[in-house]
Amino acid sequence: MNEILSYRDLKILRSYKTNKNNIVLDFYNPILKKSILYKRAVGFFTSNALIELSKGISGLIKNEGKIRFIVSPILSEEDIEAISKGYDERGVVQNALVREFHEPDNTSDYERLNWLAHLISSGCMEIKVAFTPDNQKNGMYHEKIGVIYDTEGNRIAFTGSMNETSNAFHNNFESIVVFNSLVDEDWNRVEDIENDFDSLWSGREENIKVIEFPKVLKEKLLSYKKETINLQLDDLSFSQNETKPKPGIPTIPAGIELHDYQLEAINRWAENGYCGIFDMATGTGKTYTGLGAAVKLFSEKHKMALIIVCPYQHLVEQWVEDILKFNMLPTIGYSTSKQRDWKNRLSNDILDFRLGVIDVLCFVTTNATYSSEYVQNQLNKLNRNTLILVDEAHNFGAEHLKRFLNPKFEYRLALSATLERHNDEEGTESLYSYFGDKCIEYGLERAIKEDKLTPYYYYPKIVYLSDNELAAYRDISKKIAKQCHEDKYGNITITEQGKRLLIERARIVAGASNKILLLKELMKDYKNDSHILVYCGAARSCEYKNDQSERDEEGERQIVSVSKMLGLDLGMKVTHFTSSETASERETIKTRFANADPYQAIVAIKCLDEGVNIPSIKTAFILASSTNPKEYIQRRGRVLRKAPNKSYATIFDFITLPTPLECINHESETSHYDLSLVKKEINRMKEFGEISINPSEADRIITELVETYGLDLYVNDEEEFYYE
Repeated sequence: MNEILSYRDLKILRSYKTNKNNIVLDFYNPILKKSILYKRAVGFFTSNALIELSKGISGLIKNEGKIRFIVSPILSEEDIEAISKGYDERGVVQNALVREFHEPDNTSDYERLNWLAHLISSGCMEIKVAFTPDNQKNGMYHEKIGVIYDTEGNRIAFTGSMNETSNAFHNNFESIVVFNSLVDEDWNRVEDIENDFDSLWSGREENIKVIEFPKVLKEKLLSYKKETINLQLDDLSFSQNETKPKPGIPTIPAGIELHDYQLEAINRWAENGYCGIFDMATGTGKTYTGLGAAVKLFSEKHKMALIIVCPYQHLVEQWVEDILKFNMLPTIGYSTSKQRDWKNRLSNDILDFRLGVIDVLCFVTTNATYSSEYVQNQLNKLNRNTLILVDEAHNFGAEHLKRFLNPKFEYRLALSATLERHNDEEGTESLYSYFGDKCIEYGLERAIKEDKLTPYYYYPKIVYLSDNELAAYRDISKKIAKQCHEDKYGNITITEQGKRLLIERARIVAGASNKILLLKELMKDYKNDSHILVYCGAARSCEYKNDQSERDEEGERQIVSVSKMLGLDLGMKVTHFTSSETASERETIKTRFANADPYQAIVAIKCLDEGVNIPSIKTAFILASSTNPKEYIQRRGRVLRKAPNKSYATIFDFITLPTPLECINHESETSHYDLSLVKKEINRMKEFGEISINPSEADRIITELVETYGLDLYVNDEEEFYYE
């Protein structure tokens, strides 16, 4: 291009601070519109950081300018330990970068990645990765500098505390110091910063390694490339930022519009005195609806202490991502929180809130930390204007948690896809008593019909217990019967020993060895496919033989047997996904699985019960199913999450029966034990099959079982399932 672009007419400040300036509007945007080259070394790489880096560059793109970014991986303690033990540094760094890349949240973010994809494919943007070698303390390169150039050779250099993240731009107190080569006293400082960047880019810096941006991530970025780009997006987003409220004030994010059903739930909750339950299927936006409710409450009351409680640490971190989008600044409380001073933060926040220094307090924590003595002592100092928001609220019906539902908190909100507690009417009633009525019931069937979840095919597959498994099942059933007693009111109770026997019996069903043999046959049609989940139980599978010399007397865990069969017998690329994997390892697995590089299948235990979202699952083989409707409804909902190129899901459900139908002996003294298992399996088949694309598949098997076992089956007005 021949147009002269110069910084001479710009008013450039000596420094910018987020509490006084909009750094994007006041600094990046006007300068990059006059630029042809942008060099930037940032602290940490995340997908959100890439998106934020794109803000302001529309002018640079129009100028056909070039960009060079140097990023640093966020290395976990496990990563650093792996490097120190001699593992391949490049592999560890690549995994750390992949772990921090997540799908965009909205259409504008997709468009910004489209920009970057065009820049990469045209050769206008290059990215390199810098990190310190294994003899350094934490393996991270932290320096944050930038140099920008106009057509006259003038340079703007800057340095400071700010990373290119949304949190840095809008929420944290950050600052940059600016040097202008047009100012004589700045010239040497500009030269120094430029030399620092160029030395780093070329790999000449001592004790810092610089590598090319991983191919897998480059290809991931290029996958967002569309035929055209919309450069007007920059101006739109900045005009929204001009009216952005003060950090900490609950606000619906720009670009996010709540659905009618979400707004209806929030309004009904407000009408109920800001108390109630959001009964919403997994994948239908419970989190956004809950945070939207908090925005509604603050807009009415102008003062709010928001306490968010989640079952697990990884759920807390998922909530934190969304809380930040809603413009709130959370204190994050649990044992390994990145905010190591979270206890002091919480104490100070509560004091400031009570004194009126701040109008918004946001604390997000786990069930365990919430119920700790320290947190309870702090929260007891709050009373009015406090909203307690509990995710997966069915957990709070348990004896050890329900006593911490503080009656002083006047605003209450429970989120759950399955609030009713299985075989615990008292616990369920305590939840309704505390939180109030349901403000919305948004189930799987409605979610599928309204295109919030993916439709699915359901294929129940029959397997039978082996002779040894059947004998053990019946023997334990006899023992369980002796542990059951009827009280004077006619209620059946079971001893603690009986409960342990129930778990032991359930593991026999979950670990039935014939499941692995059937899985092998079914998987032959899928061994070249990807995005497959095999869901296992925590049981041992004793009778599947691949190499007898490798097996112990008790057998090996089902997940190991399945992995060996898939990997060794069928040559598939599989990985485990269990509680043994760290949070960072899980994120890496999810990203690689979504890209089918290299993993075709995830072999998992419990992951779908813990709020872990893996939307890219297209085919699920469920070897182990709970008899608890709460659990198997949640598992199904997580398989049905929407994802690109996923028009439907397929679920293979392994139905375990005691014996082949032709071998049933109705006169046997153990027949009623067998019947108990059959009824439970029929229940699940009906639940899964009735809203599938192919309900006749389940109906056919249910009808055959009902007729063979002589069950009387009818459906009442509420379409519940009964046996007589």
